[in-house]
Amino acid sequence: MKFNILTFVVFLVINFGALAIGGLFTSSGVDSDWYAALNKAPWTPPGWFFGVAWTTIMICFSFYMMRLWDTADNKQQVLWVFALQVLLNIGWNPVFFYFKEEVMGLLIISALTLVISFFLFNYLKPLGVWSLFIVPYFLWIITATSLNAYIVWAN
Repeated sequence: MKFNILTFVVFLVINFGALAIGGLFTSSGVDSDWYAALNKAPWTPPGWFFGVAWTTIMICFSFYMMRLWDTADNKQQVLWVFALQVLLNIGWNPVFFYFKEEVMGLLIISALTLVISFFLFNYLKPLGVWSLFIVPYFLWIITATSLNAYIVWAN
């Protein structure tokens, strides 16, 4: 197993930078009367869980991206799909929390789910066991998509 510290740190900084930018729109939205009044899914985790989940996901995803970047034959494709992931991840927050567009948020998070699925399944064979590092993101984004879908359906 090869560990490239520089590549890992670059992906870590980008991933946490994206979370920070998205967080600018999330913090006030979570505490808003609008969000508090929404009918939320019974499986919605407590607020503290979101920070723990995203921290874990981005650390694991940075390991995954480090390995993918170091082994990929088509780095340009990896870069474009990663950039799309970053944009969708950041973009969901203002659309959902700032503009209060639940349906558009669902479209964005569904697209993000497809991108993460692409990473997992397209690179499963070449990455092998390293693919385990994207599983938390995959499971969480499916859960988050279901939470957004429930809000669209129940409100």
